[in-house]
Amino acid sequence: MKRYLLIRILSLIPLWLGISVLAFALSNLAPGDPATVLAHRLSDAPPTEEQIAAIRGQYQLDAPLPVRYARWLGAAVRGDLGRSYRTKEPVLKELAARFPATLQIALGALAIALVIALPLGVLAAVRRGTWLDHTARVGALLGASVPSYWLGYLLILVFALGAGWLPVAGRDGAGAAVLPALTLGLGAAATLARLTRASLLEVLGEDFIRTARAKGLDEWAVVWRHALKGALIPVLTVTVIAYGHLLGGAVIVEGIFAWPGVGNLLVNSIYDRDYPMIQGFVLFMGMIFTVLNLVADLSYLWIDPRIRLAHERRART
Repeated sequence: MKRYLLIRILSLIPLWLGISVLAFALSNLAPGDPATVLAHRLSDAPPTEEQIAAIRGQYQLDAPLPVRYARWLGAAVRGDLGRSYRTKEPVLKELAARFPATLQIALGALAIALVIALPLGVLAAVRRGTWLDHTARVGALLGASVPSYWLGYLLILVFALGAGWLPVAGRDGAGAAVLPALTLGLGAAATLARLTRASLLEVLGEDFIRTARAKGLDEWAVVWRHALKGALIPVLTVTVIAYGHLLGGAVIVEGIFAWPGVGNLLVNSIYDRDYPMIQGFVLFMGMIFTVLNLVADLSYLWIDPRIRLAHERRART
């Protein structure tokens, strides 16, 4: 078990290195010159070539790309992601200050998705072929097909402007997170509901389920006590990965609801050619996503004893 955990942790290192290369390349190969943008921001008059060259030297933008990447990566290993061109604040400090807001709506979205998806998926599997199953599948298909930006504006029209129950935008007020979380959560709920149904149907066809039924157990006892635990293995994996997607998908939703999270920060940084912030965001979120995948892999050992025993036998041999 310890050996497996060590191998999985060490496998993250080359993955993080690849993410760092991708983060640096995406920001620096994008069109536009940050030195020119900064020069225009610092002066009302059109900047001269000398002023732009001075800013380029001040921020070490005149060095070759490999040299700049090596400097940035060395500082990132020490926890220094640089300073924002726009605010002059450390990138990691700004990301840490904004991340709790993104975490708030992502956790709310995940809770909404699970509350909707698990009962709906179980009912659709147990009542296979009935009107309830068909309705759940059509609803899940619609939920997975609707774009989040369209759904967000629709929820604003209905619950904020129409009914007046919830605020339109911002983070002020107890119900401010409801609409952003609902916008993110409904799409994830559709995916998880379909997966729960398919996984439970597969488990319900196993031999040990037929044995449980032959013993005279109640159908719901068979489903909840025996079948559901085995069916939750792929669902849990997708749930953990979906949480990473919810964190990343918050970029669009935060823009719609003016939510002060890291997604909104990224959009403003892209407009301002704030390379250190863009690089820091991609690296920060990439590392979180890989850690979530590691958690999903390790959760197999807790849910399914067969996987844990197989790893223990492999370690002994």
